[in-house]
Amino acid sequence: MSLKLIVGLGNPGQQYMYTRHNAGFWFVQHLAHQFNIDLAPEKKFHGVTGRGRIHGHDVRLLLPLTFMNKSGQSVVPMVNFYDIDNSQLLIAHDELDIPAGSIKLKTGGGHGGHNGLRDITPHIGSDFHRLRIGIGHPGHKSKVSGHVLSKAPEGEQAAIDSALTAAFEALPLLLDGDTERARSQINGFKLPD
Repeated sequence: MSLKLIVGLGNPGQQYMYTRHNAGFWFVQHLAHQFNIDLAPEKKFHGVTGRGRIHGHDVRLLLPLTFMNKSGQSVVPMVNFYDIDNSQLLIAHDELDIPAGSIKLKTGGGHGGHNGLRDITPHIGSDFHRLRIGIGHPGHKSKVSGHVLSKAPEGEQAAIDSALTAAFEALPLLLDGDTERARSQINGFKLPD
């Protein structure tokens, strides 16, 4: 099954735009820009959404405007309205458990403490595709909130951008339904020395 919906998780508002927690937003915003897909507010989905052709496939994009911990209020109605199977859903999100400059494609599994996923999985299950964009861990759980809600230093941001580029390059495979080859390409990405 090919992808029908790509969601980027993040927080709305100018003050959050460049914070690590918005890495999922960056992925979808880049796709919208690259493929000339207009993102417009859609009240019933509590987000901005658009539809267009990406590498020959008809794909919808969604950025929830509900704040991260309420992402399900946006994703779930859209999945249900368009009858999108979990195998056709990719959710891009920041990931504390992998370093900045790493990126992983995963299907299924738990929410791993991610508040956006935690709000989505009770409603649709967990067997959708996740693009886990590494932002690194600050070292102690008391520092997590400040870490995800702050801007990455220049070198770290460059590493995240390189990882996102690797994901864009593997996207045609994922859109074609060749998840295993896409996973191999994405998960095998290493920053140049």
